[in-house]
Amino acid sequence: MRSTTELWTYGTDLQADQSDLIGYDVDATDGHIGKIDKTTEDTSRRFVVVDTGFWIFGKKRMVPAGLVTRIDHNDKRVLISMTKDQIKSAPDYDEVERNDDDYDTTYGEYYRTLP
Repeated sequence: MRSTTELWTYGTDLQADQSDLIGYDVDATDGHIGKIDKTTEDTSRRFVVVDTGFWIFGKKRMVPAGLVTRIDHNDKRVLISMTKDQIKSAPDYDEVERNDDDYDTTYGEYYRTLP
């Protein structure tokens, strides 16, 4: 199980590579899942928001920075350590509620339990 710090922080090898990821393609471990719609630089809780487009009916998913495994600026592609099914099963992203403690708990509980 990941710690809270590990979950919401980019890996040390990605610290310098996170600038302006909006519009980058996102690949899960088993294929393409969408594009980055938003990023955050909040020091205590970094994440990217993935717009899944038609794949899961235009839903957006917040993916904690700790699950980003690679950023390829040349190809404008981000790889995450989740499967398509794990993304599909993740809680919906809600811009309005994202700062609510219950919302944070729901996300944290889901993502910390992933292998």
